[in-house]
Amino acid sequence: MKALMKNLRGDRAIWGIVALLAIFSFLPVYSASTNLVYVKDSGTALGHLVKHGVLLFLGFMIIFAVHRIPAHYFKGLSLIGLPIILCLLGYTLTVETNIGGVSANRWITIPVVGIPFQTSTLASVVLMIWVARYLSKIRDRQVTFQESILPLWLPIALVVGLILPANFSTAAIVGALAFLLCFLGGYPLKYLTVMVVTGGILASMFLFVLFKAPEVLPDRAGTWKSRIETFLNPDEASADANRQVNYAKMAVAQGGIVGKGAGKSVMKNILSQSTSDFIFAIIIEEYGLIGGLGLLFFYLLLLFRIVVVANSAETIFTKLLVIGVGVPIVFQALINMAVVVQLFPTTGQPLPLISMGGTSIWMTCLAIGIVLSASNKKTEEPAAEIDDMNPLEVLSGQI
Repeated sequence: MKALMKNLRGDRAIWGIVALLAIFSFLPVYSASTNLVYVKDSGTALGHLVKHGVLLFLGFMIIFAVHRIPAHYFKGLSLIGLPIILCLLGYTLTVETNIGGVSANRWITIPVVGIPFQTSTLASVVLMIWVARYLSKIRDRQVTFQESILPLWLPIALVVGLILPANFSTAAIVGALAFLLCFLGGYPLKYLTVMVVTGGILASMFLFVLFKAPEVLPDRAGTWKSRIETFLNPDEASADANRQVNYAKMAVAQGGIVGKGAGKSVMKNILSQSTSDFIFAIIIEEYGLIGGLGLLFFYLLLLFRIVVVANSAETIFTKLLVIGVGVPIVFQALINMAVVVQLFPTTGQPLPLISMGGTSIWMTCLAIGIVLSASNKKTEEPAAEIDDMNPLEVLSGQI
């Protein structure tokens, strides 16, 4: 154990928070997995728990491996990663998968091992690193909108555009976080204002088409429309469209202040996605308001430590890197919680480090590993920041 602790670098508070969240996740996952066993007739509760443990173990291996990579190496790695992820996103759209009988081309299967992989989760991490790299390059000079189209806005548009047909919520979140990073990175405000106004106009046009002629949009458009209508007018929504939201609210209401106790949830057997998208509802039902607020506290504490790491970083790239890959973890958690208490439309976003799901766990761990790498002063880029690095030099360790 002592040897292991000596090899753990970076912010110890982040290590502790992540470990606590992962350990706690076994309780709601084991409890909610009865839905998979008795309702969906899929394996055993112990089997799902073991699977979750294996996924978390592999996730922590990812954290350990990534956190030992010097933070400035990711600048060059993004040059290699972006073209690869664009190809993967394009390929994913050609792979037919279904959710509840509705087309949702989100996954590809990893060869040999046969594990499904959601490419949009990796794309969001790679895109944030790419944006951080570009913003660090232009930090100390004036930039025009025209010269930033190809290196900045085109990659953002391509990634968001390739995610959009199968996963509207993820595309919207990735686009919003990219804009936020541009704002924090000092991109000219006048250009961002133009982009926001343009985005608002395009979004209005999209919503108009979605409600007036959804048949011209991808197959998932019907699901998007139903979720928005259910959120805006829950009383007028159909019973089928409103069922899961109502079940989630019932689970929250039954939880009270202290909850029913571990494993005593009733709604887990009828609430769809109780092990992933709606696992927070099960947590509140079993551990009450105290448990829900406690979990929220740890996510906010994680956000605080991410901000501390970013603030103490010595280079602009490292600061933006930490914000770009770290903040989305907490942002996703807040969205998941907001959906359960009906402050946000249903999005399908899992609860980081808590929900079941290999891709979500692994990509969250990848992002955490990057943050930990940046928090390790021994691996941070020394002295003046190098903006233009050859990726081959980066991979070989030549600075």
